[in-house]
Amino acid sequence: MTTRADRSRPFTALKAMAAALVLGLAGSAPVLAQGLFSPAVTVNDRIVTNFEIAQRARFLEVLNAPGDLVEQAREDLVNERLQQEVGERYGMLASVEQVEQGMTEFAARANMSVEAFLGAMQNEGVAPETFRDFVAAGITWRNIVQARFGPRAQVSEEEIDRALTLSGSDGGAQINIAELVVPITPENSEQIRTEMARLVDEIDGSIGSFSQAARSYSAAPSAQSGGGLGWRPLSSIPPQLRAMLLPMDVGDVTDPVPLGPAIAIFQMRGLDETGFVEPVVTAVEYAQVLIPGGQSAEALGEAAELADEIDTCDDLYGVRPGGFEIVTLPAEDVPGDIALELLRLDANEISTNLTRADGTQLLFLMLCGRSTELPEGGRDEVRAALFQQRLESYAAGYMAELRADAIIDENP
Repeated sequence: MTTRADRSRPFTALKAMAAALVLGLAGSAPVLAQGLFSPAVTVNDRIVTNFEIAQRARFLEVLNAPGDLVEQAREDLVNERLQQEVGERYGMLASVEQVEQGMTEFAARANMSVEAFLGAMQNEGVAPETFRDFVAAGITWRNIVQARFGPRAQVSEEEIDRALTLSGSDGGAQINIAELVVPITPENSEQIRTEMARLVDEIDGSIGSFSQAARSYSAAPSAQSGGGLGWRPLSSIPPQLRAMLLPMDVGDVTDPVPLGPAIAIFQMRGLDETGFVEPVVTAVEYAQVLIPGGQSAEALGEAAELADEIDTCDDLYGVRPGGFEIVTLPAEDVPGDIALELLRLDANEISTNLTRADGTQLLFLMLCGRSTELPEGGRDEVRAALFQQRLESYAAGYMAELRADAIIDENP
């Protein structure tokens, strides 16, 4: 038996297409049958009927759109009456050819022909004219916005550079992960690995259980916050760890990961992707200083004094000549525990959480910088994303002006 959910499933992929087509579209309640074809709203003497609102709401419902669909349909149709008025005034209404092409592209998102799509829509109670009007309105508005604001929305090379710089630091794709790190020695490594594997089975899928385990067992500074590292640029995650995390769902926990003198597990807690192409971190440069005494008060005090004396890695040449090392490595070759520690740092920030030589030496770490490389075609994608964002901003402002100047009667 075919259920409504089965019939609607092919339309789920169309939500993004719908939003793009109308430059930001944005359980429906039924519209009363009484007065179905009577005016519901007048917009500068242009009528929106109850039937049109009911049909648009049903169309949005088939596309699995969220929210109050009747109210959304009403707002969209009011906007479209204003868009149609401007389109007629400046000769920018969607042509027959544009509408046919738009319908074909829209239906293709569900792997359907236009005829099959219209048939499926009719089975769901949506008239062909509703789909056609929706596509035509989106194309008309796109014509208006591109003609009016396209030249003003052009993106310069400097703006692309700035966007890429931001996407490599605080913008771009972001990932939220948690960690649980346990030190190991040659004597207990096998036992710890076995216990960590058992722990993964127990807490996989539960953020609360992972947080509790991190507070109990983790030796990382994040233990007090339940292992949470917060949102980080995806590009800053070590490549090996990134490959493990990206296929995961929220709550999933990795298998134990060796980190030199420690072993760790990680939990996926969120992934926020954007339209920007994320530069790939290809190499990491960091400074390291070994300070005798491990995590003793004297060693940590010396590290604090050193941190107060320097602002960048280059300052070490004057402050501590010959007593440090600048390391530049491909991202995938950075030792695991150092890679994880550098993940927490921005350029010129310092960590004193690691030790060497069985805990007898404090490892003073300072991130000098990350080298990035943009995938082929990345600049063009960033340019297109910035252009579209700018157009959408102009379009929203223009629509606000049109509505402010219009006479909209909600109860004709």
